[in-house]
Formats: sequence, structure tokens, C-alpha cells
Amino acid sequence: MNAIFKFFKQIGLLLVVGLLCSSCTKVFLPTLESNPWQVVPLPTAVTLSDVAFVNADHGWLVGKDSTLLETFDSGKTWQPRTLDLDQQSYTFNSVSFSGEEGWVAGQPSILLHTTDGGKSWSNVPLSDKLPGSPRLITALGTKAAELTTDIGAIYRTQDAGRTWQALVQQAVGVVRNITRSSDGKYVAVSSRGNFYSTWQPGQDAWEQFNRTSSRRLQSMGYSIDGGLWLLARGGIVQFSTDDLSEWGEPITPEFATSWGLLDLAYRTPTEVWVAGGSGNLLCSLDGGKTWLKDKAVENVPANFYKVVFITPEQGFVLGQDGALLRYEPAKAA
Repeated sequence: MNAIFKFFKQIGLLLVVGLLCSSCTKVFLPTLESNPWQVVPLPTAVTLSDVAFVNADHGWLVGKDSTLLETFDSGKTWQPRTLDLDQQSYTFNSVSFSGEEGWVAGQPSILLHTTDGGKSWSNVPLSDKLPGSPRLITALGTKAAELTTDIGAIYRTQDAGRTWQALVQQAVGVVRNITRSSDGKYVAVSSRGNFYSTWQPGQDAWEQFNRTSSRRLQSMGYSIDGGLWLLARGGIVQFSTDDLSEWGEPITPEFATSWGLLDLAYRTPTEVWVAGGSGNLLCSLDGGKTWLKDKAVENVPANFYKVVFITPEQGFVLGQDGALLRYEPAKAA
């Protein structure tokens, strides 16, 4: 009897080992063949928030502690810029340019405007009755921009910030993150990740949706083709179907280490990058069906909060403590 028991025990152990081996590609992702990201040293150790470019060479990087950094070599090197902001320390959340005209938005409520690529900046007065603090600014052309606040109010100006038109009748509530598509649609995640809201031009109010699973939402945004993506607690990635109110099956790219996924960006319609805590940087070359891990940047001692592709050939990963990665097409090839 003992011999039979030991036999079946050995068989069970072999089955377990086989199952573990068959699923190892889900537990630990295969390594990306070559690392296309270069670590860029910066003259600051603050957490970075956003990056935008005037042209292919000239760009701006913003972050906490009133941080403004400027580059003239496509982001290979950055120099600090200091503005006289009445000794107040601001967190700059968002920067956006349309040609030489640019904007920076931050907290406590501040909005900066330039018409000469950043050679000079003016402080645009904001009403004390503004619902919430500036969260996202989008340059739309000469004297035009859209401003959203941290409670989902949306305003547009056509005269360089002298007057603003409210685009929604009511704010949506405190948001964890808010993102704008290239054609003017917005998606916002509630502060606790319990639900998300969408708005598109012509609507009077936000439309709210329950989260897609029991996992709280982390962040959301738009794909190149206009679809929605989301990141949820537990390292979950999910993409919408053709109907934006319906979703495909939840994807967990890597069970072992991807619990802290924080942002997603498309380099091309099929190449997707996801950044997260502890130097996590994942890539999918087939629109999210299969995943690879860029293990060459795991030794960067920072959480990666944001991925931005200015163009398919120009991209950045922003993180805490002044962490910045720059995409290099030559290395990618």
C-alpha cells in the first residue's frame, strides 16, 4: 500500500512540475531581445510628470518642486529653467505645445503660457471659483487650449486664457487620472478606482461606467485607433472592443512581478509599452496578445509613472527621483 501511495505521489509531483513549466512564460516573461531605452541623467531628483516638444529637438520636461527642464538635442541632455513664481513651490502636472505656443498646468492652481517656445512665460490668472486645480492642459493652436481640473471640469480658451468656456455642466468628482484622445474625447478614473467616466465633444455631462472587474482601476487611456485601454490592480491589462462600453478578457502579462502597472502608451498601432513600479517595463509587439519584458532597465531604482511617445521614433519613460528613459530607434532596430 505504501509503495502504491508513493507511486501516485511521485506522479502528482511530476504533474505539478509539468504545469509549472508550461506556465512559466506567464509567471516570468521572456526578455526583450534588445533594449531600446537609454537612461538620461538629469540635474534633479524630483518626480517627473510630463514631457512635450516644440519641435523634434526642442522640448520641455516638468515635475514637482516647480521643476522645468529644457532640451535642445531631442532629450539627450536637459538644463533646468527657473521662473519667478512668488517663492511658491508648485507641482507641474502637464505641459503641452502646438508649435511655439505652449502651456504648463499645475498645483496649487497655476497656468503658464508661452508664445515663443518657452523663452518667456506668463502666468495666466485663474478664477478663485475654478472647480478643482489644473490637472491636464492641451495646446490646440494659436491662443487655443483645453484645461481639465482634478475633479473633471473641462474648459476651453480661444484667446490665450483671458476667457474660458465650460464644456461640461458638472464636474465628475475627484479623479485618479484623466486622459484626452487626439480627437478631443476624455476618460477619467475615479480617485478610488471604483468607476470610470467618459466624455466626448457635444455631450453636456460625463457618462459613468462601473469598473470591469473586482480589481480597482489604476489608469485608463486611448489607443491610436480610438479604443480604450485600462490598467487595474494586480497587474491587469484590458482593451475595449469596437463598442467602447464592452471589454475583452482581462490580461495579466506577468503573474510574478507585474502587480504595479501604472501607465500604458502605443508607439505604433501594434506596439504597446507598459510601465510600472520597481523599474517594470513591458512590451507587446502584437497589440497586447503576447508580452516581453525589458529586463535591461530593472536596475533603475525608481517607479516608472508615465510613458510618452511624441512620435514613433521619439519616446520617454518618466519616473520618480528624476528617473528618465529615452527611446533610441537605432537600438530598437
